[in-house]
Amino acid sequence: MGPLGVDTYTIAAIEILSLHPIVNIMQNLTESLKQTQQVMNDAVVAASRPVGSVTLLAVSKKQAAEAIRQVYDLGQTAFGENYVQEALEKQQFLANLEIQWHFIGPIQSNKTRQIAEHFDWVHSVDRLKVAERLSRQRPQHLPPLNICLQVNIDNEPTKSGFSPQELLEHCQSIAALPQLTLRGVMAIPAPSQDYAEQLAVFKRVQDLYTQLQSAVPTVDTLSMGMSGDMQAAINAGSTMVRVGTGIFGARD
Repeated sequence: MGPLGVDTYTIAAIEILSLHPIVNIMQNLTESLKQTQQVMNDAVVAASRPVGSVTLLAVSKKQAAEAIRQVYDLGQTAFGENYVQEALEKQQFLANLEIQWHFIGPIQSNKTRQIAEHFDWVHSVDRLKVAERLSRQRPQHLPPLNICLQVNIDNEPTKSGFSPQELLEHCQSIAALPQLTLRGVMAIPAPSQDYAEQLAVFKRVQDLYTQLQSAVPTVDTLSMGMSGDMQAAINAGSTMVRVGTGIFGARD
């Protein structure tokens, strides 16, 4: 909290607005969001997929709450956050908006209760223990928490996630947890600037997703693709892309 009890994201918004006319900020966000949507829609058409088959998740980590409000006013309602405390402050500041909050960052065991209580979706469930804690700690008065299982598709030693084999081994147990709905798979492949390499990895994730769909009837979401590889992800079958910089600009 800042001076006089003002939260840090209110302060950040005030600082931004003091440096730039409000109209310029709004125009920039409007243009960035439209451009991102156009790239996404062009990729959907190029992949011969139905218009509207891919959802845009605006990644708002390290962005001021006021910027989120402005993007929300443009019609974007789903926002992704990586850090629990930062997200909770923004949620309090934006409590009057009907935002769908997605947690997409690494999950620490001591943060599962806050995540279970304050988010609609969690994309980064990377082990059975975390899924069990989220189910146990999800309040009964809330709908089941929508989750995706994060897969470490290339078995990178520094990256979290189930191996493909582990994901398929545990999916039935996780799907049976009472306060969760298993919706799909999330992947963050190793960075590559080569479209063919991007596409090849995403197709491997899509194959895993197809196997998960056969095993669990609630599965309908393939969360993959960001600003730099959105087209390849959509070509490979992504149903939800996570875009931050393309909408909000570079983070501090």
